[in-house]
Amino acid sequence: MQTAADLYRAAADARRYSHSPYSHFSVGAAIIAENAEGGRRVFTGCNVENASYGGAICAERTAAVKAVSEGYTRFTAVAVSGGYAGEDEQDDTFPCGICLQFLSEFASDDMTVTLRSGTYAFGELFPNAFRL
Repeated sequence: MQTAADLYRAAADARRYSHSPYSHFSVGAAIIAENAEGGRRVFTGCNVENASYGGAICAERTAAVKAVSEGYTRFTAVAVSGGYAGEDEQDDTFPCGICLQFLSEFASDDMTVTLRSGTYAFGELFPNAFRL
């Protein structure tokens, strides 16, 4: 079983691959996801910026898209690590609003969200997710 600390380390490791030449703020994310057969995997992602700022994608959505594209559509935990390129994370890096909404498609309110300082329930961070 993957612990919150293990998942956070995976997110921190994913920061190495960040492409953030504009903000210089690198973010890594790791998601524990399950598929319909009950299989579990960890998917990681990093933020990828683009000169056309709207074309950028956050680390959380990168990891989520990787998971969903391989049939893993139930998320049970996510960890996020961020900081300025070349530096250790000094503060919590919370998922942005777009990422919270995106994750809500695949997460329950009790999915854990691990940051540098601790773990939250997804519903604490995003209590009014738009869901159909």
